Amino acid sequence: MTATQGTAHNNDAGGQNVVLISPFLTSGVEYMVLNLMTGRFTSRFVLSMFLGKGRMVLKGTLINTVTIVAGTILGTLAGQKYPQKMKETVMNGLGLVTSIIGISMALETQNILYPLSGVASGAIIGEWLNIELWVNNLGESLEKRFGKQSQGLFAKGFVSATLLFCIGPMAIIGGIQDGLTGDYSTLAAKAAIDGFTSIAFASSLGLGVGFSALPVFLYQGAITLGAGFFDRVFTEQMVTEMTAAGGLLLFAIGLGLLEIKRIRVANLLPAIFLTPAICYLVGLIGGSAGF
Repeated sequence: MTATQGTAHNNDAGGQNVVLISPFLTSGVEYMVLNLMTGRFTSRFVLSMFLGKGRMVLKGTLINTVTIVAGTILGTLAGQKYPQKMKETVMNGLGLVTSIIGISMALETQNILYPLSGVASGAIIGEWLNIELWVNNLGESLEKRFGKQSQGLFAKGFVSATLLFCIGPMAIIGGIQDGLTGDYSTLAAKAAIDGFTSIAFASSLGLGVGFSALPVFLYQGAITLGAGFFDRVFTEQMVTEMTAAGGLLLFAIGLGLLEIKRIRVANLLPAIFLTPAICYLVGLIGGSAGF
């Protein structure tokens, strides 16, 4: 779609021709770029990012954000009554469940070479960028401001919950559905799961879990607003292999929660995006070669 296909022209008070871009004819990302190019970054533009065709396009993500915060509050209140021994047992249980979920997701792969190459190349890029350091620093800075007495649990809760809630196919598939059709049922289901998970995590790790709602909102919101792009690019195979790569990362999170092995999971995050990219390139090369 060209810019002229999604625009209308009005005259402002000064008689100059002003381009008004309709959010109904473009995807969220296209609309944002075009409005920035024409200098129309106004309150109307900001509202249109959330309201399109008379509906709230980020409803699923907002529900997910609220359930994480609500679950954290309930979990923190309940955790104050738990003895330390019970909290440790709860964390061990969460570690086991997270590991099993990760294994089941990883086993969905149709070709192990895709997640293998995605994780390997993602690890190289992640270590080079040192994503883990950035994430930990963010968690620690939040801890200094909001959780001074948490003794490191605040940052651990923030990092672990952020990775857990963002990794997985439901955020991507649900975000695309919400952005294209307004169907937020998948994100609503994810919100329920994340809400109960937040209760369990916060009972042991505290308020840091609730702050993961911000990166979840930004991540899922970006997918929803860019749904048109992702829907055109992502194939079923790409989603499947990306899910498998995400499963490996979830398994790594589970190992950390069980204190078996601490893996720098944040440095593996590029694998989530590199795995489908590798699928796309292999398909492109194979199609060009006539395979």
